[in-house]
Amino acid sequence: MAKSSDKVTIKKYANRRLYDTESSAYITLDRLAQMVRDGREFEVVDAKSGDDITRHVLTQIIVDEEARGSTMLPLNFLKQIIGLYGNSMQNFVPQYLEAAMDALKRNQSAARDAFGANMFAEIAKKNMTMFEEAAQALRGKPMGNADPKSEPAAAPKDDMGALRAELAALQAKVDKLGR
Repeated sequence: MAKSSDKVTIKKYANRRLYDTESSAYITLDRLAQMVRDGREFEVVDAKSGDDITRHVLTQIIVDEEARGSTMLPLNFLKQIIGLYGNSMQNFVPQYLEAAMDALKRNQSAARDAFGANMFAEIAKKNMTMFEEAAQALRGKPMGNADPKSEPAAAPKDDMGALRAELAALQAKVDKLGR
């Protein structure tokens, strides 16, 4: 049996069934799509001729995804790709698209790293500030002028203490609003 880091060979039979030689089981195109998302390396070969048909099978996965309504490829892009077949640029396009996708992946990773979980914390903090200002406006107080009684005297140095202090301050504000 192959190791999980090795390239898996998938055999495609005349009856259109796909056989995973690693797991010794028939699989679906959906399973192949998941393998791509998981970063698994595989090749699809025609069981009879031994020809590599990976490109054809991957194209079929894209067609199926597009048919399900998960449209990612704009109509104009598809027309441009078709127009490039037989064009003098045809040999340049695969390398260009691969470089563009690599750049997209790097940028996606950089954005995830830059914002990560902190992005949601910042959004929550901003939402809470807006909520507090709206509550103050409804009470007739000027914005940015919080009630000093409801604020904690000093923020504790440890995270748990800080969270407890913030929670106590919020609870006091909610209690005050409920009166």
